[in-house]
Amino acid sequence: MTTKPAPTDVDIHELIAGRWSPRAFSSAPIERAQLHRLLEAARWAPSSNNLQPWRFIAFDRQRDEAAFKRAFDTLAPSNQKWNVSVPLLVCVTASTLTPKGDANRTATYDTGAAAMALVLQAHALGLATHQMGGFDRDAFRQAFSIPSDVEIIAMIAIGHHGDVNQLDEALREREAAPRARKTLSETAFEGGWDKAFE
Repeated sequence: MTTKPAPTDVDIHELIAGRWSPRAFSSAPIERAQLHRLLEAARWAPSSNNLQPWRFIAFDRQRDEAAFKRAFDTLAPSNQKWNVSVPLLVCVTASTLTPKGDANRTATYDTGAAAMALVLQAHALGLATHQMGGFDRDAFRQAFSIPSDVEIIAMIAIGHHGDVNQLDEALREREAAPRARKTLSETAFEGGWDKAFE
């Protein structure tokens, strides 16, 4: 399954409606030029005071299998199960201090914007992405000597769409399940807190 458009209430751009998070990945490698385009898209995300706090660490299985394996080993077992074929992992991190050494209160917000730019660019290229919070951040920090002022936020699996039949039954069911979101009245307010947008 390569497409799974969102059942939106009103029309939105296909790039946004079409982006989803599959678990079936092919082992086909990601071209270096494609990875460059993903990271370039992230580079041009907006950020407060143009501080650009994001730091992405790419792990390409084909270029450096040992580093890829160290990153893969930090994934939760439930995520390792469906990432066995993924050719590329990208760790999303944020530098939490300004150049003056003050706390950057928007570091994670800005980094999230950059990560979204990356996954939308991937979708535009026909690639699949799945962002994960399920990994051992402490183990990752130790394995790759990440400085203490850098927040480790997420891991993104990136690859070509794979055969859903290669997944176990429970994951196949999740892959086929309809996409769902909370209603807009639950997540968007107008004029004050808890005043639902209509």
